[in-house]
Amino acid sequence: MKEKKPTKSKRDEQAQLLDLLRAVLPKIAPSTELADRIYAACEAELRAKNRVNSFEKFCERIELPDLEAKTLEEVKQQLIAGFGDADLEIEPNDDGKGLRVDVSLPDGTQFHSRIPVRPPGAATSDEQEITMKFVAFPVALPGDQELIWELAKRENMTNEEAGIALTKIEDDFWASKTGQKLLKDRVERSFPEFIARVPSGVLSESGLKRHYKLPEAVKVMKASSKK
Repeated sequence: MKEKKPTKSKRDEQAQLLDLLRAVLPKIAPSTELADRIYAACEAELRAKNRVNSFEKFCERIELPDLEAKTLEEVKQQLIAGFGDADLEIEPNDDGKGLRVDVSLPDGTQFHSRIPVRPPGAATSDEQEITMKFVAFPVALPGDQELIWELAKRENMTNEEAGIALTKIEDDFWASKTGQKLLKDRVERSFPEFIARVPSGVLSESGLKRHYKLPEAVKVMKASSKK
């Protein structure tokens, strides 16, 4: 297997692109409102592409030695573990050589992919991307720093990057259909409620993980702005 040499991560490249847009748009756009709309559209498009890529890589890691009912149930459980309360549909292809996967998230996002039948442990490509390990990322809130959530982040992320990503995920969660329904049902808009309910797949696609066991300095999160 040929191993790729480590390069600047896609996350860093996209962050630099967004920083460039933030600096350039106000100079060329006829209004601040238009500049903000263009920036938001670019950010949303990059986020959507990242989610699609993460979904494809998630499917690539799923082993599918056959299309027996027991195997299909195992695949379905892996998808449920990764995407929480999403609507899932899996159906064998007519040629018997793969499985079609359709996932609909509560916020309306849809993913579609195909998992080919392959022997356990079979490589999906000649070149495989290096997967960064998770490291401890304990989180506490300013008002109660003794209560700690044992989270994790990819080892190539700084604490600040992980904190920004987590805050963004929380804001998106409460703005989603699921989050809005919870608020209508009088669930408190708080970090504890968010971290207990957000699908693990949403965290993992941003390089985060819900549970971890190794100690590290605690990151104190700012409270998310309530709207």
